[in-house]
Amino acid sequence: MFTTTAPKRVRALIAPDKFKGSLTAGEVADALAAGLRSASGFTGRAGTIHCELLPLADGGDGSVDAAVASGFTRRSYTVSGPTGQPVQASIAFDGATAVVEVANTCGLGLLPGGTLDPLGASSRGFGEAVLFALSLKPARIVLALGGSASTDGGMGMLTALGYSFRDADGRQLYGSGGALAQIHSIQRTALPELADTELVVASDVHNPLLGAHGAPAVFGPQKGAVPGEIAALDKGLEHFVERLTAGGFADAERLAQHDGAGSAGGLGYACMLLGAKQVSGADYFLDLLDFNTRKDCCDVVITGEGSLDEQTLAGKLPAAVARRSGSRPIIAVAGRSLLPRERWAEMELTRVYTLSDYTDQDSANDPGLSAALLRQIGKDIGTSLL
Repeated sequence: MFTTTAPKRVRALIAPDKFKGSLTAGEVADALAAGLRSASGFTGRAGTIHCELLPLADGGDGSVDAAVASGFTRRSYTVSGPTGQPVQASIAFDGATAVVEVANTCGLGLLPGGTLDPLGASSRGFGEAVLFALSLKPARIVLALGGSASTDGGMGMLTALGYSFRDADGRQLYGSGGALAQIHSIQRTALPELADTELVVASDVHNPLLGAHGAPAVFGPQKGAVPGEIAALDKGLEHFVERLTAGGFADAERLAQHDGAGSAGGLGYACMLLGAKQVSGADYFLDLLDFNTRKDCCDVVITGEGSLDEQTLAGKLPAAVARRSGSRPIIAVAGRSLLPRERWAEMELTRVYTLSDYTDQDSANDPGLSAALLRQIGKDIGTSLL
């Protein structure tokens, strides 16, 4: 009598964040899935791997792409880039929720020639994208604040949303970090659409607006600000708060000290002035993209990001994924890992694969190499699962 063993069928949820500077979350998921599928037939045993792809974001750059990959519709709109040049931005919309991000409207990656402009860069384009989203009449707008090129406290965004900033001679000011200190008066025109729309800031940045832990001091250097410019930006933002208080914003000073006010060069502060509520970026996007339902249909979860390190353990996206994955195996894939094996248990990781274990070359800025290595890692993961 002969007995046969049914072919093994494994359902894998591939839910990574982007590999910053190299691949989008969607590209990471695609490469891993290609490798996993290729493992079938090469293991010496019959079996198949079904891949469910869920590219993720945590409220930073890539948030619109992640929403689109999960079923939202991409809507494009021309806005002012960080130095005023027109850029083609996009938002994601599903009929009720719109996702608008800083990175594709006024982010560092949009600076002409990559030239940093810490005093001249503006958040105006982000405000223009929010205005476009409001025209679609959403119930809520998710404001994804990562990747900003400016430190203007959201002055640029506010100018696009009906706020007028003038200097002592009555001249209109264009929102920028350098213009903050020139503000003499502030006027605002009410936007009824804002009153009818829930605003949500999805971010895991907890810095206040001002001081040693504020936006200029902590994030200014990555936007090109040298010590003198950092001091000028901090003083300009302090003046901004003072003028807002004088202009009738009773909560202006209190909100400047609030956790998250310093995110995206102070955009978090301006969003609070507009009444936005703050939520954890990682957890909010996991809910928005229906992670819990998708993982319940899978046997194994594969997550990852460019670097696994102490910040990951502090609550970045892979940690949130691991926390929600239950008792099923969790595999992490990264460009590199600074976490020793004995610390994997803190995220209940079954295995960690890194690109740096597969090559001596620097793959961080080489998308082609990164994708090829991820396909190989996917194949190796598939072989281990079948």
